[in-house]
Amino acid sequence: MRLFTGWSRTFTDPRLCAAIVGRLTFNATLIETGTESYRLARSKAKQNGKAR
Repeated sequence: MRLFTGWSRTFTDPRLCAAIVGRLTFNATLIETGTESYRLARSKAKQNGKAR
């Protein structure tokens, strides 16, 4: 579940965060590609003034 470690910054209540992640991932297949999200990379670049 390390994919969801950053969620505790958004959902500061640990029980709420665990409940949300638990419901989202129940019977799910999680695929970790090992690459950064395109949208996340674009957002970071935009914040740094490097986006086109």
